[in-house]
Amino acid sequence: MRAGKRPVWWEHLLIYLDYNASTPIAPEVAEAMRPFLADHYGNPSSGHWAGAPAKQAVEKARGQIAGFLGCLPGEVIFTSGGTEANNQAIKGAFFSLRNRGTHIVTTQIEHPATLQPCRFLERLGAQVTYLPVDSTGLVDPADVRNAITPGTILVSVMHANNEVGTIQPIAEIARITRERGVLFHSDAAQSVGKIPTNVPTLGVDLLSVAGHKLYAPKGVGALYLRQGLQLEPLMHGAGHEAGQRAGTENVLLDVALGAACELAAVDLESRRARLTELRDYLHLGLKDLFGKDVQLNGHPTERLPNTLNVGFAGHMGGEVLAALEGVAASTGSACQSGRREMSPVLKAMGVSEAVGLGSVRFSIGRWTTFEELKNVLGLFRSNVLTHRS
Repeated sequence: MRAGKRPVWWEHLLIYLDYNASTPIAPEVAEAMRPFLADHYGNPSSGHWAGAPAKQAVEKARGQIAGFLGCLPGEVIFTSGGTEANNQAIKGAFFSLRNRGTHIVTTQIEHPATLQPCRFLERLGAQVTYLPVDSTGLVDPADVRNAITPGTILVSVMHANNEVGTIQPIAEIARITRERGVLFHSDAAQSVGKIPTNVPTLGVDLLSVAGHKLYAPKGVGALYLRQGLQLEPLMHGAGHEAGQRAGTENVLLDVALGAACELAAVDLESRRARLTELRDYLHLGLKDLFGKDVQLNGHPTERLPNTLNVGFAGHMGGEVLAALEGVAASTGSACQSGRREMSPVLKAMGVSEAVGLGSVRFSIGRWTTFEELKNVLGLFRSNVLTHRS
């Protein structure tokens, strides 16, 4: 896939390495949206000439997403983003199946968009098991098997972790949940567009997509809902989206997500190889500079091709980022009320506080270049390496 026109920030010598937080809108996606900013303004549910183009656009986008995920168009439910998709999957399953049981299984390293709905449902009587992970961020499928009880109605395990990039054995877990007759949901917000996310291959019943992680705008996402499943909707109203999400369709953003998925399907493996090469170039450069004082957080091989989370012993993550002037990246720790706290994900992985508090996540993407990463290593050499504590 060609990089296309670069975003404005690139022209100002700023370096964006926070693609896991959000991606720029791809020029191809913006172009697909353009006709719906001024024209095709009709309500897709209207039965007249003004609504027909909008309806056609929504269904085309649904087909583009389905083609990318390897599912039927009718199995794609549009949402406002990954958070809503996760909430719909988890809460919808609970409210639909609580006569069968109230037990949910998830992991300790899920995104808050999974953990918080689970916490909410605990207040309504749900029992939730939060499985541990190993030092690389992997959950053991055997732990999933052992956690399932006769009252288990849902297992929710993210496809790839947003902080460290570790990819979970989703297909193996899916075989277990199928054997036990339990629904399986996966939050694929970080994996869609980076690694294969064919739902028949993964074997999931529910899968969440977030548009702004794959070069579509913020505010749109999708939930794959396996044919034959019916969840209690979060939004009740006129019965849009096959009765799963009421509300007039957001044609502009639905079109954008469809275009982004179609774009992501082009040369996925070659883009994956390029991202891996860039990621590893930065990692090797940091190891050359810092030696044993830089530690990889996450699985060494089963990891997103664009994600590098490293801890710098003797440094604070926030201070490292401050020294990298003009570089946008994320720290793995937070500072609240004067207290420095390590990321819950790194805590669950057993990362030491010395490394965890000094952790930084670099996530690369479509416009990242080797020259930019060379400049980042130069900033490390001049502004960080010379100020070791």
